[in-house]
Order: sequence, then structure tokens, then C-alpha cells
Amino acid sequence: MPEPVPLWLDCDPGHDDVFAILLATYHPGIKLLGMSTVHGNASLEKTTRNALSVLAAIGKQDDVEVYPGASHALHRAPIHAPTEIHGESGLDGTSLLPPPPPEKLREVTSPERKSAVDAMASALRSCAPGTAWVTATGAVTNVAALFAAHPDLKTHVKGVSIMGGSVGNGFTPAVMGVVDGVPRVGNYTQWAEFNVLIDPEAAAAVLADPVLAAKTTLIPLDLTHLVLATKEVQDTLLHGPSHDDRSECIPGHIRGKSDLRVMLVELLNFFAHTYRDVFGIVEGPPLHDPLAVAAILTGTEHEILFYDYDPKSPEGPGRRERFAVEVVTEGTLEDALHRGAQTGRTLVKLLPPGSEGVRIPRGLDIPLFWKVIEECCERADLANKRILALPAN
Repeated sequence: MPEPVPLWLDCDPGHDDVFAILLATYHPGIKLLGMSTVHGNASLEKTTRNALSVLAAIGKQDDVEVYPGASHALHRAPIHAPTEIHGESGLDGTSLLPPPPPEKLREVTSPERKSAVDAMASALRSCAPGTAWVTATGAVTNVAALFAAHPDLKTHVKGVSIMGGSVGNGFTPAVMGVVDGVPRVGNYTQWAEFNVLIDPEAAAAVLADPVLAAKTTLIPLDLTHLVLATKEVQDTLLHGPSHDDRSECIPGHIRGKSDLRVMLVELLNFFAHTYRDVFGIVEGPPLHDPLAVAAILTGTEHEILFYDYDPKSPEGPGRRERFAVEVVTEGTLEDALHRGAQTGRTLVKLLPPGSEGVRIPRGLDIPLFWKVIEECCERADLANKRILALPAN
């Protein structure tokens, strides 16, 4: 049987990070080496607490090591997501998320804790060359710092996947919204996606590096806005694939098969109104971060097919697309918010056929993706049942 893909997950939980963590911990084709946290959806303190809470919720608190990383961008002050997106805690919207285990929180936040960059480097070096992936679902600060401090790892890792950036101009059929009558490209500003905007220099360092670019998959808003948690999807997450079997529903909850499933759907719906009102996405909220985890399965027996060609071009699937990506680093956040600056924008250029560059998929097998997410829910449910069946200490 093929070995699972080694993965280091760098994240900023964050509602959709919860699904990325679920996929990384419970997919049989992935071996999670560890997790680091970064500023973004909330402060570093909160994203670290949230990461520990999520691991406790899915029964993995003793299996995955977490390391706090950067609390701010490489060269900029910290920026956190608006509270209407992720709430004050970074994971508002449910009462079912457990607090971080106190002993684990003390261990993870100890001043003696190994740094996130050193932990990442050690874990990646423990893997055979050309096998391990690094996935970033928040700002790319930790990842850029990793390769700056350990440049030999650029050739050692198999790949880097990043949820970030946006292309625009009809790159996919996704709904992106309109600002003052002009089609929107970004989400935090008209031009920029949040993860790139909060540390554009870090994103630029990774995406412009010729060694890293050739092994990087970028998951932009144009793709994530196609992956919507519709009512049908939410029903499946709540009940499992057999919607008619409600026998395991928990009294007092919203028709859920388990507390975990109810929690996941509550988290999904916390920011649904923002996507409806701001972006015009009415079918359900999009799911961003787990796509960057799913992308590392390319070429394995567990592959979720991502389409890296333009279906509108005459060549179609016959032409594999690769891109050069330039990140706009000029300007401040205030310039971007109030003066129309394109700070944090990802400018994408299609490379000639056969060139190596950044992979930016235009589509994926969405039904299979949601099926895999549900299967991970089922595995987490079983793990939680086993934990609850253990005798109390």
C-alpha cells in the first residue's frame, strides 16, 4: 500500500480551517506531521487556542503537535479579519467547541517551546526528499520564514499549497461580487484576498521563487467560490450520506447525527450571511481552506481531481496550465481600503506551454470533495465514540 503523503499544516483557525484540520487529520492518504499557527483570522493567541480546541473537538488533541508561529507579517503590523467573518474569538457561532485542554495549552504556549519554523524544518527533514508538502491556509508568513531560514528545504519538499489570492476576469464561473459597479477580484478589498493582503511580502517571496513556484499550488477565491456548502451538503454533513436515517439524532440539537457534525454546520453558517450580502453567493457559504489540503493528494490513489486547464480554450485538457504570479506589495492597508490601491493583489500571467510555474486550478471534482469531507466526519465520530468509551482517569 502506498505511503500517505506527509503534510505540515500552517493555519489560522478560522471557520474553514476547521475543515482543513479535519481533512488533514482523518484522511487515510495524509500523514499530518504537525501544525503551526499564524496571525490572520484572529490574533496569534486566539488562532493557537482555536487550533487546540479544534483538535480536542475531533479527538486528536494527543496526536498532533501545535507550534505558535508569527504574530504579525514579515514587515507590517498585524491585521485581523473583521468580526463579522469569524467573530471575536475567530471561531464564533457554536457553543459546541470545547476549550483548549489546559495542560496542552500551557505546553504549547510555553516560552521554552520550539519555534514554529524550527519545528517545521525538523519535521520536513525527517521525511524522504520529494515526499512532504507544506500547506498554508492563512498568511504565508511562517512558510516564507521557513524557506528563508532553511533554503535547502526548497528542493527537499515535494510541494507547497496555499489558499490565497484571486485572479478575476472570468478565470472560473465563480460568483465574485461587485464593488461600485466594478467586478470584485478580492474579498477584503476590491483587489486583494485577505491571506495575501495581510502579508504580501511573504506571499511574494514564495510565489516569485523559481524553485518553489514550480512546485506550488495556489487555491484562489475563483476556485473556492465554486465549492459551496449548499443545503444538500449541510444535510449530508449533519446526518451522514443516508438522509432518511434520523435515528441517531441528538435530542435538543438541530437534527444532527453527532455534536461534532452540528458544530461543523453551525460554523459553516456563521458567515453565510456575509457571502450572501457582499458577494451575492446565495446557495451557501464557500469553503476555502480544505481545498489547499485536498490538492496535495494529486497523483495518489486518493486524488481529488483538480482541473489545471482552461475548458474554454481550443486545447482544453490537452494544455496543462502553469502561471507566473506577481504580488503587489506597494501601498498600505489604508491605501488599499480607502484609496483604491491594489496592495496584496495577485497578478497572474499564463506561461507558454511546457513551462514550469505556479499551478492554479480552475475547477475540481466538487461532489467527490464533499464526499471525502463527510467520510472524515464519520472517522472523527468513531474516534470520539472510542474516547468517550474509555474509563475516566
